[in-house]
Amino acid sequence: QVRLDESGGGLVQAGGSLRLSCAASGRPISNYGMGWFRQAPGKEREFVAAITWTGGNTAYADSVKGRFTISRDNAKNTVYLQMVSLKPEDTAVYYCAADRKLGRIATTSVNEYDYWGQGTQVTVSS
Repeated sequence: QVRLDESGGGLVQAGGSLRLSCAASGRPISNYGMGWFRQAPGKEREFVAAITWTGGNTAYADSVKGRFTISRDNAKNTVYLQMVSLKPEDTAVYYCAADRKLGRIATTSVNEYDYWGQGTQVTVSS
């Protein structure tokens, strides 16, 4: 069992930056692919970014490409999501997730992830 705890969310103006962290406990995340998803009010949870267990492959939603960067520090058992040039439409609860499959391609489907954090709120004002 892996426990995931997100942090780093908050209120920021459009054009600003935030770095989300996802600290894992229970098991080392070096054996998991990791992903970030988000859910805005009244909308379904959607894929944001993912990284394989090796860190060798990443994937991004088209809406965040060039603005968001996912990274992992296995020594700290933590995954990060660096967000720059934030837009009001980025407002959502952001969730970290872990995928037990040791794939070579980053997993983008919400249904493929096995463990989820509780989420952290990101609000971008215009």
